[in-house]
Amino acid sequence: MKKKILIIIINLWKMLVYLPRFTHKPIGYLIGIVFYILPIKRNLYSKRNINLCFKDLTPNQKKKIYTKNILNTGMVIITTGIAWFWSNERINRSIKYSIKGLDSLAKEQEKGNGVLLIFKHSLHLELDSRILGMNIPVYGVERVHNSDYFDSVQSNGRLKGLKDSADKNQPIKFIRWLKTGKSVLYAIDQDYGMNSSEIIKFFGNDAATIIAPYKIVKSSKCKTYFINSYIENGSLILSLEKFDGDMTSPTNFSQSINNFIESKVKLHPDEYLWQHRRFKSTLGKDNFYK
Repeated sequence: MKKKILIIIINLWKMLVYLPRFTHKPIGYLIGIVFYILPIKRNLYSKRNINLCFKDLTPNQKKKIYTKNILNTGMVIITTGIAWFWSNERINRSIKYSIKGLDSLAKEQEKGNGVLLIFKHSLHLELDSRILGMNIPVYGVERVHNSDYFDSVQSNGRLKGLKDSADKNQPIKFIRWLKTGKSVLYAIDQDYGMNSSEIIKFFGNDAATIIAPYKIVKSSKCKTYFINSYIENGSLILSLEKFDGDMTSPTNFSQSINNFIESKVKLHPDEYLWQHRRFKSTLGKDNFYK
């Protein structure tokens, strides 16, 4: 029964994103308003995170970021659907975008250098990776979804842009990619528990942060780049730049990544995925996020 309902929802979703492009923004805005009005748990997570991470802002400034962030989540349904269901031709025809620093990544690939492409969780990250993959070969790392059916939809959608993807618990696979000159998308800005993490500062707060990137870079001898994304004048901007983190220790390297992500988030705070419980291991999911 659950699978049948999910199939219906996915088909309705496809119908929605295949509506004329000019309808997407008002539809996304209406969905965002519904999200804002409903007592959704993830709204609370977003509010808690924003209030914690922007202590220097006034209550009114924090509220503006929160309100815009929740309203922007309505477009996640649209942009993710576009990323997973549209053809390359339709995206190029209908989506305004530009990629900065693509030549630098292309040169690394020409030299046979593996590249760990570190990114932050933006609200439009699925479209970010799809568009990047349309313009240069990239690989991805992901988590398996609880639903087999949705996992297949997600994987098929992502593989429209990615050459291949590996489960985050299969490091040998993506380290092999890096050793053979591939470029791999990778993120550390979520709380994956304390088993493979250390407590590292994020926006001045203790946050469980994985330290695997240091080991990945050391073992694969890959280059590290950061891909930032944001909306500017109605156009999606992807910006690639070389990232030279502090390689003196695993903790210092992850801290330098957190610092860099923080600097980028501050530029466009309403586009960040604040809806995850980033501080659940340090502040308590049943305390801070209740």
